Amino acid sequence: HDLFCGDVYLADTKADREVSTAWGWVPVLDFAWALCDIVEQLDRDPLGSRASRPQQAELDFTESTDRMLFERRFGWVDIEADWMRREEEPLTFSFTALRREARDFLHDLLADLTDLHDDLAENPAIWTLQARFPRVS
Repeated sequence: HDLFCGDVYLADTKADREVSTAWGWVPVLDFAWALCDIVEQLDRDPLGSRASRPQQAELDFTESTDRMLFERRFGWVDIEADWMRREEEPLTFSFTALRREARDFLHDLLADLTDLHDDLAENPAIWTLQARFPRVS
């Protein structure tokens, strides 16, 4: 938690917009794990992308009262953050793209960490995390 901190962001490259932290202390691995978990929470309705009822989840930051708020309607996810200006529109991503990008981020991050710390690759908790959120195409 304390050993790999920094800033994170979610970016809509087509609209040239992002939601990002600028605090320097966000536990990056915890964020990647939580983001993957939130995407799964947004997919609990048996109707999936056909569900008209909004599905919501939030990501709380460990050392702050700030949150990122996620709301899925049909196949789209709106993402807002407590620190965004009121007039600012949420970022919107397709659910499928958000799931793929979140898992790619987690796996790329784990690959970087295990390159830096060889013994980490032998940790059963890392195996469990990778198995729980496999890459998707």
